[in-house]
Amino acid sequence: MKIFTRNRRAAFTLIELLAICATIVALGVLIVTAQEKRKTKSQRISCVGRLKQIGLSFRIWVGDSSDWYPMARSTNDGGTLEFITTGEVFRHFQTMSNELGRPIVLVCPADKQRKSADDFLKLSNFNLSYFVGVDASENLPNSILSGDRNITNGFAPTNGMLVLMTNQPVGWTKEIHKYQGNIALGDGSVQQVSSERLRDEIVRNSELSTNRIQLP
Repeated sequence: MKIFTRNRRAAFTLIELLAICATIVALGVLIVTAQEKRKTKSQRISCVGRLKQIGLSFRIWVGDSSDWYPMARSTNDGGTLEFITTGEVFRHFQTMSNELGRPIVLVCPADKQRKSADDFLKLSNFNLSYFVGVDASENLPNSILSGDRNITNGFAPTNGMLVLMTNQPVGWTKEIHKYQGNIALGDGSVQQVSSERLRDEIVRNSELSTNRIQLP
């Protein structure tokens, strides 16, 4: 007489179960990290594109305004010179509304603290992600024209104004691009720069009598 026995299915041991869970968690972390890196890279590229449009708008404006950026021309001549001391950074962009096209280009996709204005008439500093280099000039191609607002010189700005000097700890804060940043230069080009490279740019701009940036 044959005796049949039923094979019992082997169950996972506690150690095997924990190993499987750990693997799933590790894969999840890798996937989320990869997605976050792709998102960060995409936002940085988009930011560069918007700064290029800003730089181009400044240059177009210059072409119609006797080779001067709006910050160097009086409001009586359609410029924004008088707004340098008021802290109203948005005025420099507002005067270039025709060149910029849409207010959305003034907000970096990675800047969660700023929201695009509906139109240029409603524009304020809270609708800006970018500073303005008020001493920039088209005749000085390396001068810093604009860039991410998370720039610092180690001191609190005075009425929104920072003066960048070679003997200061100029760099980027962790906001927006996490200790990185983008700058538009007087020749219309845009660079992705670390804090170290930013300091190099300040040295290259030493030909300027002042190197002031106005923060929104």
